[in-house]
Formats: sequence, C-alpha cells, structure tokens
Amino acid sequence: MKTFKTWDDIEIAYQEWGGEEPSSPPVVLHHGFAVDANANWVAPGVVGALLDAGRRVIAPDARGHGRSEKPHDPARYGEQRMARDLGVLLDVVGAPQIDLVGYSMGAIVSLIYASGGERVRRLVVGGVGSAVLECGGVDRRAVSNESIIEALSVDDPSALTVPEAVAFRRLADGLGADREALVAQASSIFRGDIPLERIRAPTLVLAGDADPLAVRPGVLADAIPDATLRIIPGNHVEAVADPGFRQSIVDFLA
Repeated sequence: MKTFKTWDDIEIAYQEWGGEEPSSPPVVLHHGFAVDANANWVAPGVVGALLDAGRRVIAPDARGHGRSEKPHDPARYGEQRMARDLGVLLDVVGAPQIDLVGYSMGAIVSLIYASGGERVRRLVVGGVGSAVLECGGVDRRAVSNESIIEALSVDDPSALTVPEAVAFRRLADGLGADREALVAQASSIFRGDIPLERIRAPTLVLAGDADPLAVRPGVLADAIPDATLRIIPGNHVEAVADPGFRQSIVDFLA
C-alpha cells in the first residue's frame, strides 16, 4: 500500500500492480461509495483479469474510504474533489495517459475527470445511468441521500425501512467503514451538470439489468460522443461479480 497527499492535504492510499514498463497505459480503477479498492476491484476478480491481460493497474481508496484519511467535515468531500485527487495521483505515478474505470460514485468521479482532461485514453463507467443527466450525479430516486444518511447514522439499524439504505449500512458495517466519514460524503455528493460532450475518450457504459441505480443507461451512453453500452446480469452489487463485467472491461481496454 502506497500513499500520497492530495492538493488539500488529505492522505490517499493506493495500490499498484503489474510491470514497470507496460506497452499500454496503466488502468486506474476508482471504486464506489462505502467500499474500497479491494472490495470493488480485487475481490470480484477485475484486478486479476487485467493483470492476466498484461496490464499495469492502479487503484486508490477514495478520501473517507478504505485506508485513506477520513475527515468528518462534509466540506472535504464530493466527487469533484475526488476527481482532483485523481489528477494528483497520475502525477505521483508518472502516468501521462491512462485507461480509467469507475463504478457508481467512482463513475461520477471518472466522468468529471474525463470531461476536463486529455489524459484518458479509454473510459469505462458502471453502475450509473440516466441519473447522470437527470439528477446531476448518482441516482437519488431509487434511494435518497437522506435515507442513506439516516441508515449510516443510527445506532440501531433494525428499525430502518428502506431496503436499499439498509444495504449500504450492512456494507459499511461489514467492511468496518468509518460511518461518519461516509455520512460526510453522502452529504456532499455532486449535484450538477457534467459536460459529457467534452469526453473524447472512447467510452464503455456497463449496467446491470436489475440495477435500480443504473436505470436507462442508454440515455447516458447517447450523451457521450463515442460510447458503447453493455448490459450485464444483476443488480448494483451482483453485476460487478458477473464474469461478463470484468471481461467487458478487459476487452474494451485491449
């Protein structure tokens, strides 16, 4: 595990695998909310599949997640800040060009970054759909931020009534996450227009066919100039574990 300091002095942990002199740019993986790089990318076999394909892989733990620093001030959070963190990471690892993969929260981070820079050769975003345009970020229609914040804040989750919010609580507890830091991020999520028309990288949109947080993914794919849509079996969690998910990433980035 390596670390670096962000532009606003937060320590970010990241992992790096693969050769020192790759023939193609490194693949940077940005995880989703409440999890970390290991849970989102290592455990489902995405990192292993990319290594088998001969790729160099870099995966940070976002601020407030995993082994990275976890301030509790909401002003230190938001996907736009995480996108700036990505820029610092690329300078640290000396990567003038990358293939970028993001899931859920990480997909928003990746779209923001790719819309504002020239360092992304290819882009893959998963776990998001029409809400990127219709809500200005992750989908808050299937599960509200208020319900997620409540689920992460209460001492006893047994009385919670929103299943999707309960799932986030169980996930956080299962990973031993800092729930106060997660509340800070949930309070500061990006709500705005991402200039998708500025994305020049060929893009793959991956969505589970039963994912309530990635409904109508074709709307997102149509808004990105050079995008392809691939539907994977499963909901928001199951899709990541489907073999077609990791194979689609490997094939698209080849």
